[in-house]
Amino acid sequence: MNPPSDKDIHLDRLLRSAAQARDDGPAEMPFGFDTRVIALARRSGNGSAFAALLRRVALVAAAVIVVASAGAYLEFDRSSDAMLPSGNDFAIADSAIQDEVAQ
Repeated sequence: MNPPSDKDIHLDRLLRSAAQARDDGPAEMPFGFDTRVIALARRSGNGSAFAALLRRVALVAAAVIVVASAGAYLEFDRSSDAMLPSGNDFAIADSAIQDEVAQ
């Protein structure tokens, strides 16, 4: 059998420590941690970059909705032509052919 490696020894020690630990309830954030995180995010500009990305995604989604709605409207408008008596010449010809074949 192989002797235990350094990783195995460290892992065993960590697992034993975790098994002996007791749960005293939820851990609390250090005092002022949330304000420091917000200040750091504002200073580094990551928040504004995320907001700009979110705005672009919203604009692209709105554009897709507009294009899809226009396409659906045009398709629905085309299909309403078939309801007119003279709107679909192919349906009239098909009906005449079907009548001739049936006789």
